[in-house]
Amino acid sequence: MIVEATSARDLACGLKSLAARFARAVNRVFARVGPVLADRCHVHVLRTPLEVRNAIAYVLLNARRHLAKAGRKLPRIARIDPASSGRWFSGWCTLAPPVHDPPAVAAARTWLLSVGWRKRGLIDAAELPGKRAGSVE
Repeated sequence: MIVEATSARDLACGLKSLAARFARAVNRVFARVGPVLADRCHVHVLRTPLEVRNAIAYVLLNARRHLAKAGRKLPRIARIDPASSGRWFSGWCTLAPPVHDPPAVAAARTWLLSVGWRKRGLIDAAELPGKRAGSVE
């Protein structure tokens, strides 16, 4: 997940709220009670266009990364993971089919996340995150 926040307090409150909603949903589906997520999360402030570009690729192409790590053959035709927010993402280097449903993600507000990362290249759906940026299988 990539998150923008105006302050550390806003980030903490937002993540706490998200964790509570997630826990309620998981507990409802599995008919259970109690905490679902650990109390902590890994926070890394992204400071450069390359860092942001790599983080976006990592988040949107995480399923490809896990397939590769498991030694599974990657599909010849790369597809956008339907479980990701990739269908609303406008930074693919190849044209994605138009999406008619409302976006499930908020638009980026900072220069770095909305424009700056593009200086390091658009994202190819065939990339393997964690490899050198821009590398394609």
